[in-house]
Amino acid sequence: MTTDSSSPSRAAADGISTFKGQERALRADRLGTGGLLLSVLAATAPLMVVAGVMPTTFAVMGIVGQPLLFVVLGVVLVLFGIGYAEMSRHVHNAGAFYAYISRGLGGTAGAGAAMVALVAYNALQVGIYGIFGFEVSGLFATYADLSVAWWIPSIVAALVVGALGWLKIDVNARVLGVLLIIEVALVVIFDIAAVADPAKEGLSLHAFNPDTLSGAGVGTALCFCIAAFLGFEQAPVYAEETSRPHILVPRVMFLAVGGVAVFFALSSWALTVAAGPSAIVGESQKQSAGLLFSLTESRLGGTFTDVLHVLFVTGMFAALLSFHNVVARYAFAMGREGLLPAAFGRTTGTSGAPGTGSLLQTTVAVLVVAAFAIADDKPAGDPTEPVLHLFTWFGNIGALGVILLMAAASASVVAFFVRRGAAGAQAWRLATSTLAGLALLVIAVYTVKDFDVLVGAGPDSSLSWALPGIIGLALVAGLVQGLVLRARNPRAHARIGLGNEAFQLDKAAERTP
Repeated sequence: MTTDSSSPSRAAADGISTFKGQERALRADRLGTGGLLLSVLAATAPLMVVAGVMPTTFAVMGIVGQPLLFVVLGVVLVLFGIGYAEMSRHVHNAGAFYAYISRGLGGTAGAGAAMVALVAYNALQVGIYGIFGFEVSGLFATYADLSVAWWIPSIVAALVVGALGWLKIDVNARVLGVLLIIEVALVVIFDIAAVADPAKEGLSLHAFNPDTLSGAGVGTALCFCIAAFLGFEQAPVYAEETSRPHILVPRVMFLAVGGVAVFFALSSWALTVAAGPSAIVGESQKQSAGLLFSLTESRLGGTFTDVLHVLFVTGMFAALLSFHNVVARYAFAMGREGLLPAAFGRTTGTSGAPGTGSLLQTTVAVLVVAAFAIADDKPAGDPTEPVLHLFTWFGNIGALGVILLMAAASASVVAFFVRRGAAGAQAWRLATSTLAGLALLVIAVYTVKDFDVLVGAGPDSSLSWALPGIIGLALVAGLVQGLVLRARNPRAHARIGLGNEAFQLDKAAERTP
């Protein structure tokens, strides 16, 4: 027996029951526009992008037009957000991506998407522990003359993040907000200083010239840059914890995409102005992540640069906490709907936080960091294991997974409204979703094709297929789980994507004679 999970009436008839008490619901009214926006933007880690992603993209791809890439990606993601935001008005579920995909493409597809989302966001979060630990150990060596192995601050951070994950989400939002605002302010100060004191080529707009995007590296550069946007798509994850999700979630998504696109386009342009368009690639290759700090020291002094180093670390911590919260909520939604053990589908105490999902994410992080620490046979201060392996490998695995989820979500938007008979009324949203989905698929193809470049491996390295293969395995495992669930427990299969709506259906069924 198969059941259409997008049909509430059919679901009610099948007697769906997912709500066994208040502990099966995330606490509403925890977040307003500001708290939701800060929680989402913290995942973008602005300083990590400006100091790490941008110089890497300039250096590896040799493309000066990175600012223009951020504009192009901003347009693509706004097109994606139009349909995605409209879906958020109809579906309020902490499972976000997989809930949307299941409502549009069916429960089995939703189960596949759920597993991909769980693996991808775990990978994104865990990968950051590598560069976080490396940078903290560097701060100890520089300012305290202490040699600390990178994995020690990584493990400590994982435990602190795990503890915060058990608190109320509004408490987390305050922590994220303070760190994010300071971080953005410092980057803006650098941008102003770069414009006020440009290199010998002056305030050149050469980086926005379309001619700078010619060459074979453009597709791979898009893969690097789209990772900088990851976070805005998390807004629907918190829908159940807002008072007016149908208003707040779309508002925050568009504020996040627009703000990130403008902020990163201007900041990457400021780097080209400060170093000079003709020199930015060479300087990035020579200094890598030290480029930003070198440019600030010559313009804003050593004290500002020292503060920037510290905020570089706290910004990464904010991203760790933001991704942790998302993984915990995906696990909660999956537990509530039978895709993970039922224990994951319960909240914890008065905080209303998904404690079991938080514990799962913390455990995964500690085990992965420990595995890379054991494998690290390099001397202290060597970035190979924490940065070139843990951070780079896992970051790109996660980015690939989210790109594929966004492409699938675009397809699900079209299917959802067509199946509802609303294709005419939603025609322009379906058109934008189709365009965005095609663009995201192209980026995904380039990501897989050039994975060896993204992770710094040779073209014949097994990493070029083994690492993206992790996302493939997650998809297959999820699809198999969905098929088995449909065959053995059709009622549970029908719950996929319904979330807390199944509780409302139960109440309605009880009131009906």
